[in-house]
Amino acid sequence: MKNRILQPPAPAYQGAEISAGPLPGLNLVGVPFDGTACFRKGAAAGPAAIRRVSEHIESYSPYLDLDLEEIAPYYDLGDLTVTDSGDPSRDWQSLQDSFAGLADDLDESSRILALGGEHSISTPFVARCLALYPDLILLHLDAHADLRDGYQGFAYSHAAAVRRCLDHFGPGHRLAQFGVRSGTRAEFAWMRRERTLYAELADFIAFLEKIPPEKPLYLTLDLDCFDPACLPGTGTPEAGGEDFRSFMEIVTILKKKRVVGGDVVELAPAIDSTGNSEVFAATVVRELILAMAEEGGHVR
Repeated sequence: MKNRILQPPAPAYQGAEISAGPLPGLNLVGVPFDGTACFRKGAAAGPAAIRRVSEHIESYSPYLDLDLEEIAPYYDLGDLTVTDSGDPSRDWQSLQDSFAGLADDLDESSRILALGGEHSISTPFVARCLALYPDLILLHLDAHADLRDGYQGFAYSHAAAVRRCLDHFGPGHRLAQFGVRSGTRAEFAWMRRERTLYAELADFIAFLEKIPPEKPLYLTLDLDCFDPACLPGTGTPEAGGEDFRSFMEIVTILKKKRVVGGDVVELAPAIDSTGNSEVFAATVVRELILAMAEEGGHVR
């Protein structure tokens, strides 16, 4: 896929029917799942909304001084097949099964930028990268800690997204969190004790700048990290979030780092009748595609 951010709505990903072998480079995949959403649903429509508006957004980023037309090819694989039975456990298992089919078509050089969907969809993508990279740093941008050990009787709830990722951590892995302004007392106590939380943008920027350029990073971005005045179309908004310029300070640094995977989650377009949230989200995706573009030989 070139010359636009994303393709129009694509067919569900069906493994070998789309790809006969490993998928090199950067690939995008939608995950239309919001089965565990506990406040306002609608994130299942996120991938389609981002695709729908992406063709109306400029391919050039003045922030990074890069154009989508200047980077190596990247591909939109469509959506993972996810059922919508109303049973979160059954529907989550369909997501896992669909991801397993996708994983069969990936090799170590394959990088995925996943589009949610609610935050629980991150777990299989993060787990894959944790298995590949024993020194991976998981960057978590979110309004919520997501460290509960399950919620409303479901272990893989979106409120437990990061906790489920921690299940796959090894001794060389690290978690760094920014933007978190909602959670339980126990979650905040854990983040302070483990020193995973960066409360100020300047501190998080300083941390990112010190990361060696060869260190593998995975970025999981919950769009409720942004202030709801900027992006109201999300299921669990929290006052006091970031703006786009703050986000671009982070992305500008990530462009110089080794981002091996990522996801953008929790866009619920129907909640914002103006349509501004989906345009905002598509612009975020554009910047992340450019930030994940491989260094060396990718600019024509």
